Amino acid sequence: MKKKYLVLFGLVLVFMPKYANAMHIMEGYLSPFWAGLWTIVSLPFVILGFRNISKMVKEDGNKKILIALMGAFVFVLSALKLPSITGSSSHPTGVGLGAIVLGPSVMSVIGMIVLIFQALLLAHGGITTLGANTFSMAIVGPFVAFGIYKLSQKAGWKKEFSIFLAAAFGNLITYVVTSFQLAMAHAGANEGFMELLVKFLSIFAITQIPLAIAEGILSVIVYNLIAGYKEEGVLAYEKNI
Repeated sequence: MKKKYLVLFGLVLVFMPKYANAMHIMEGYLSPFWAGLWTIVSLPFVILGFRNISKMVKEDGNKKILIALMGAFVFVLSALKLPSITGSSSHPTGVGLGAIVLGPSVMSVIGMIVLIFQALLLAHGGITTLGANTFSMAIVGPFVAFGIYKLSQKAGWKKEFSIFLAAAFGNLITYVVTSFQLAMAHAGANEGFMELLVKFLSIFAITQIPLAIAEGILSVIVYNLIAGYKEEGVLAYEKNI
């Protein structure tokens, strides 16, 4: 059974669009005002995430394996990028699955750490834009995905379909927020906020909708792999698996 999921995982990665010379909102693309504002907005979520990780690890040290696994998943997926509008890019995020498995606040920390590594090692994103990228990818995405997953389960929908919806919409909302961030930062005399927002959302949709569907499928595959390892006792018990 696990072999089947590994083959499917490889196929989705092969056919998922990848490579570009763009990034998350790139270094220097936001003014000091907007860069500082998004950093301040993101800070409480990251602090809460650190507290929850500390509590989680104290209660069960084996959770470190799951945290590391989700970090690697987010790093790999969010590095598969497509060129998009100036100053940003399109790519899967991986945060939806992490939010289901570990909780959304934990993913705020994991997502931020991934963004720091990508900015420093891959020139993907930036340090000055870290707050804005953290807010869109590591905060809004996980919280929306977690909410959709819980509502879907409450409605009695099949778990795999709930995971697919959560991961796909967690991905899409990241780019909706990024569009808002870019439109707010660059609205001016030549182009107003709404004009820019419609333009950014339209351009993102071309690449992001198929990527969101692919991420939803991939998240279901990885979830089933984790569930298989949990049954064998390789991974610690997790209430959402």
